[in-house]
Amino acid sequence: MSFSTISALSPLDGRYANKLASLRPLMSEQGYMHRRVQVEVAWFITLSDAGFAEFKPLSPGARTYLLGLVKNFSEADGNAIKEIEKTTNHDVKAVEYWIKSKFEARPELEKASEFVHFACTSEDINNTSHALQLRAARDVVLLPALDKLLLKLRDMARTYADVPMLSRTHGQTASPTTVGKEIANVVVRLQTACDRIAAVKILGKMNGAVGNYNAHLSAWPDFDWEAFSKKVIETPEPLGLGLTFQPYSIQIEPHDYMAELFDAIARANTILVDWSRDVWGYVSLGYFKQRLREGEVGSSTMPHKVNPIDFENAEGNLGLANALLRHMSEKLPISRWQRDLTDSTVLRNMGVAIGYAVLAYQSLATGLGKLEINETALAADLDASWEVLAEPIQTVMRRYGLPQPYEQLKKFTRGEAMTRELMQGFIMKLEIPEAEKQRLLAMTPGNYTGKAAELARRI
Repeated sequence: MSFSTISALSPLDGRYANKLASLRPLMSEQGYMHRRVQVEVAWFITLSDAGFAEFKPLSPGARTYLLGLVKNFSEADGNAIKEIEKTTNHDVKAVEYWIKSKFEARPELEKASEFVHFACTSEDINNTSHALQLRAARDVVLLPALDKLLLKLRDMARTYADVPMLSRTHGQTASPTTVGKEIANVVVRLQTACDRIAAVKILGKMNGAVGNYNAHLSAWPDFDWEAFSKKVIETPEPLGLGLTFQPYSIQIEPHDYMAELFDAIARANTILVDWSRDVWGYVSLGYFKQRLREGEVGSSTMPHKVNPIDFENAEGNLGLANALLRHMSEKLPISRWQRDLTDSTVLRNMGVAIGYAVLAYQSLATGLGKLEINETALAADLDASWEVLAEPIQTVMRRYGLPQPYEQLKKFTRGEAMTRELMQGFIMKLEIPEAEKQRLLAMTPGNYTGKAAELARRI
C-alpha cells in the first residue's frame, strides 16, 4: 500500500493532515533531523573558533556553506540520512556521516571532518534538537493559535458585555450575569495559562556521555569546556542555538522543563475543555445559535439538526492531547541511573500531543466563528426566573434590620413558580424606605447583573 492521507495510521497525518501543515515541518522526523544538523553545525563552527591549533577558524565561505546545509535542508536530505541509518542502525551517527559526506571536494572541511560530533554523545545532539523543536512549535504554532482564540474571546466578551444571562449554579437558576462576563472569565484564565506556557525556559545541555565533560577534557584538559558548551547553547541562531544552558545532567537533559511546559499546555487545554462544555450547554439551551453552512448535514436521519460538532471535536482532541502531555510530564523526568532509553520513544510523540492540541484550538476557533447570540432565548429564560431576585430582596431586608429576611424569602419562593407580580407584591409589603422599595421594584432578572458588564468591557 502506498502512503496517502487515507492510509495514514494517525488521523493527524490522515483526516486532519491539511490542518497541521505548519506543525509538520517542525515536529516530524524530518524536523528532528533538521535540528540535529543545525546542532552539529553550530558545534562544529564554534569549535573552529575555540583557539585550538589543530582546528583553525573556518573561512567565511566554509561557514556560509555549512549554514546553508541547515537553511536549505530538504526532504531529500532527510531521506539520504535515513539511507545511511539503514547501515549504521543509529540515527545520530547517520546525521554525522551525512554532514561529513557534504565535505567531499572541499579540502578545508574534509581536513577538519573529525571535529564533526567531536566529544559529543548522541544525547548532546538529541536534547538540544528536541529543545529547538519545542521552542519552534510553541512560538510559531501553538501560542499563535491560542492567541487567535484569545482575540476572538476578548472581542466576544466586549461585544456581549451588556447582554444579560441567567446563571446556573449546580444547574439551578442563580443570580444573573452577562454573556460577556462569562466569556471574560475564560479570557483571564486562558491568558494566564498562555503566559505560563510562554515563560517556560527551553533548556539544553552539551556535556558528554554522563554530564562531566570526560571526553572533552581528555583531548584538551586545560580548556573551559563548560563555558564553551554554554556559548554554543546560548548564542543566538544561526551561529548558536539560542537556548538556556543546563549545567547539570546525567547523559540526558533531565526533562524537567519539558514537564513544566507540557503541564502548562495541559492547563490551558483544561480551561478550554471547560469552555467547550459550557458553550455546548449554551447552544443546547438556545442561548447561542450556529450560523448555517450551505450543504452541511447535522444528522443522517434528522434534517433539522445543527450540531455543535466543533466544540465536541475540540473537547475530544483536548482530552487526547492532555493524556499524552500528562504521561510525558510524569515519565520524562524519570531515568534509571545515568540513562535509559524509555524517554526516546516517548519524545517522538511530542508532535502528536501538540498536534491534537492545535487541532482542538482550530476547532474552537471555527466553532466560535459560527456562534450567533440569541437574545430572545436569553431574555425568555430570565423572565421565567423571577425567583433569582430573592437574593437582593433579602439582602436589602438585612440592611434595614427586618426579621429573618432569608427565612422569609426561603418560605416564599422555594418550590413555587415566581412571577413579576408575586415578587413585587412581596416587596410592596416591606417596611423599608420608599426609595429603596422603588429601587427593588425596578429590579428585574435582566438588570440584576451587578458589575458584570463593567468587568466584561474592561477585559
